[in-house]
Order: sequence, then C-alpha cells, then structure tokens
Amino acid sequence: MNKTEFLCRFNLQQHCDSCHNYQHHAPLKSAAVLIALFEPNKDNQADSSATGSDGSSVGLHVLLTKRASHLKHHPSQISFPGGKAEPTDKNLVHTALREAQEEIGLDPNTVTVIGQLASYEIISGYQVTPIIAIINSVQTYQKDDNEVDEIFQVPLQHFLTDENHHTIVSYRNGRHHNVHFYPYQHYNIWGATAAMMKDLVDHIK
Repeated sequence: MNKTEFLCRFNLQQHCDSCHNYQHHAPLKSAAVLIALFEPNKDNQADSSATGSDGSSVGLHVLLTKRASHLKHHPSQISFPGGKAEPTDKNLVHTALREAQEEIGLDPNTVTVIGQLASYEIISGYQVTPIIAIINSVQTYQKDDNEVDEIFQVPLQHFLTDENHHTIVSYRNGRHHNVHFYPYQHYNIWGATAAMMKDLVDHIK
C-alpha cells in the first residue's frame, strides 16, 4: 500500500472498535506513541527489512524500536517511539513528537500528523494514545542508547496480511483479555504495539 492509498483510506473510514480489551484498574498516567509510516528509499532505510523479496522497496513501512534491556517498563520489547506526557507538552501530539525526537532523532518538522487511534490501557499503568503520522523526507536516525537498543522498520504489507496476525487469551485478576502478536523475522511484535497495528489495519481495510 502506497502513501496516497493509505491516506485516502485512513481519512475516509470511520474508526472501528479497538481489538484491545485490557483494562488497568488503577490510576493511569498519560502517554503517547508515534506510529510513523514512510516510503523508504536506499537513503532512509533503517535496516535491510525495508526491501521486498526481490530486493526492491515496497510500499509504506512502519518505524519501530526495540526498547533498551535495562528499562523498568517493557525492557527489550518492540514498541513505537513515545513515552509519558510531561507538564510542558502542549498536547499528546506534542508528547509523541517530542519523545520520537529524543529517542531516535526524528525531526518533527519532517512529520505530518494525520490522526490518532483510541487510547490503550497497558499493564504498566499508562493510558497510551497512538498518533499516526507520515514521515515526508529522508531521515538520519540517532538512537538514545539509554532508551533504545535498535531502530528498524517493517513493511506495512506484513501487518495487512491476515496470516501474520496471531492472538492468545490471557487472564489477569480474574478477567480475560486478548494478547496480539505479529512475528516478523527475528522480532516478536506483541502486546499493545501489535494491538495498535491491528486497529490501524482494521481501520484502513
């Protein structure tokens, strides 16, 4: 799926109900993540996963990170750039863009925000709002080693392929919720990150 088709589908469709049904029964802190998509070329590929089976760039890609292993919350897990809202943030869009700049060096002036998904309650006690954006120009990423072990990208088509999505039922405090997975190469994309991508896919499909 290219950028034009993605924008058309995202802007025209009504938001669907979220696949994420986890509820955290405690006071929640506010946070935001940036689901950033872009059309790669040889200059802005975060890694070799940006190419198709024939070695060519194919459609939009999704920017992801692997969290540092020493972090208190969700160490070594796959996530989007983002973090908790600070009192100085104007809004959650500002939060997502600020955190992306701090974590991976993404210039907010090269990003066009196109919308957001419903908020997610996660086990670490945050209410996370995904901000959807398009990266408009070539980027040179610089990761913050205190927060990020790796920056990589996955073709959007991987998430659009139903066979790549898996779900298991988990139980916590006597309640069940679905845990989502999108395995990709040696990466295990799961939890809230996978649920956000499932909701985005349902929205544009």
